[in-house]
Amino acid sequence: MAKSCAITKKSSQVAGGYKNKVRATIFRPTGTRRQYPNLQKKRIYVAELGKTFPLVISTEAIRTIAKNGAYATLKKAGIIK
Repeated sequence: MAKSCAITKKSSQVAGGYKNKVRATIFRPTGTRRQYPNLQKKRIYVAELGKTFPLVISTEAIRTIAKNGAYATLKKAGIIK
């Protein structure tokens, strides 16, 4: 599975982790960890073209497709020419 969204270009981020006990006393970071986006494998059907596109997209992109339509969203992202 891809590590970034094809539409929103979301990818992983590095985040710092702290223990709640440490927050109350002194600054002692516990290191960093990687946060991954919520990516889903979806087959998006574009009615205007009559084609189905298999994509790995984030849940935010799924909501954008539901709101704006598949053709407009994929065209703006550059997936459809």
